[in-house]
Amino acid sequence: MSELTRRSFLLGSALAGAGALVACSGAGPPTGTPVQPLSDAVRRAELARRSAGQRVVSARLTPRPVDVDLGGRVVSTWGYDPSLPGPLLRARVGDLLKVEVDNQLPAETSVHWHGLALSNDMDGAPGLTQDPIAPGGRFAYEFTVPHAGTYFYHSHSGLQLDRGLYGPLIVDDPNEPGDHEHEWIVVLDDWLDGTGRTPDDVARDLGIGDAAGMGSGSGMGRMGAMDHGGMRGMGATDTGSETMLSPMLGGAGDVSYPLYLVSGRVPEDPMVFNATPGERARIRLINAGADTAFRVALGGHRMTITHTDGFPVVPQDTDALMVGMGERFDVLVTLGDGVFPLFAQAEGKTGHGQALVRTAAGDLPTRSRPDELDRQVLFGTDLAPRADVRLEEKGHDVYHSLDMGGTMSPYRWTLNGRAHPDITSLDVNEGQRVRMRMRNMSDMFHPMHLHGHTFALPDTGLRKDTVTIRPMRTVEIEFDADNPGQWALHCHNAYHQEAGMMTTLSYLA
Repeated sequence: MSELTRRSFLLGSALAGAGALVACSGAGPPTGTPVQPLSDAVRRAELARRSAGQRVVSARLTPRPVDVDLGGRVVSTWGYDPSLPGPLLRARVGDLLKVEVDNQLPAETSVHWHGLALSNDMDGAPGLTQDPIAPGGRFAYEFTVPHAGTYFYHSHSGLQLDRGLYGPLIVDDPNEPGDHEHEWIVVLDDWLDGTGRTPDDVARDLGIGDAAGMGSGSGMGRMGAMDHGGMRGMGATDTGSETMLSPMLGGAGDVSYPLYLVSGRVPEDPMVFNATPGERARIRLINAGADTAFRVALGGHRMTITHTDGFPVVPQDTDALMVGMGERFDVLVTLGDGVFPLFAQAEGKTGHGQALVRTAAGDLPTRSRPDELDRQVLFGTDLAPRADVRLEEKGHDVYHSLDMGGTMSPYRWTLNGRAHPDITSLDVNEGQRVRMRMRNMSDMFHPMHLHGHTFALPDTGLRKDTVTIRPMRTVEIEFDADNPGQWALHCHNAYHQEAGMMTTLSYLA
């Protein structure tokens, strides 16, 4: 990263904000200067993860303009491949992953490895951990893969996530039992690119401005008006015609999408997963959407949730599951006899995505929307961790508090009353136990994602890196500051991030 780029970002993140609260105990307030991505501390942390003779997994990603067949409908977009999602990347715990990115886009780009506690200089947050990859440029990501689980990679530049720049990343644990006959990777997405509008068009209509989509990646759609508390207009979308409300999530989004995809296919020409009755399938669910939570069910079945955000949980049966943007869940299903819809309802919106699970001949029932969607619906926060992944219980050394707010006119989303980059960083010293209160003072849900760490929910011990926080709810998290560098913390609604709902977890030394 150039010193100019690094200095400009950190200056914005370090400005004092009146709403930022930091109370400390134990080791005392964090002190020092920011630990930069290319520092010795970051290099030492990565070297500690490496091992002699570790396996190397190499791959190449080429983001470029592509025409993608969504199932009988071809759209022009940006992608890593002529199909959606992008190429599957697969490694084992402890492998060294080397991915060369060849940018053939007409804009700057980056790749973020969502959910991995990796080396800070490889995190893919342009302007914070690296310079953006220029058009025609290349960048080599190289890092040790620390944990098993279901992850994904995506562009962290502007609104490129709301195009086709994402793909699954699976990290295998050789010690996990093979208690299933099938593994299905299911990526959920909301889609508008190539249908007459682009994410940049939507951003301009919302009022974010030209910085939204063409590669700035900084979340810096700037509006000059002050935040007027937590209330937002309830009908503002890219079409202006749909009020998006959910009895479970409150305000369910700001963008009305013409299409919803399951593994890159529209419901009219769905992906088909084939099996035999009585077999077990492990379904890895990834929500790569930009503005949409999905309520997911498999018709005629109950699911057993086994993992969230890569970490195992106490197995929990449910009829349906709410998956916020950026969240991942693994579920096990024992398959019945027939043809069943794997249904992803766009929560609070009109439309759905769908795949088929086929274990016998025949047609899908006329009513494809499963009754399970209206029965027991679990959130990630309803789960409990498996005992072996709990954090050690101890008191915290530093306490941070974040209040989420926003307005629709002007379109501005804030943390502690300020929008990025005019926002206070959250400072820590390496080795501290950090506790953080996140209070949603708006009437819309926010899936909050912390880069470079997995946190625990103190009430249950559940391990997550992305947590959906409903309106007027408070969620506390805690984690050990064991991965030095500069790390983004932001809402995984791509439009909220671009309109300011982002800050920095800043290690000091």
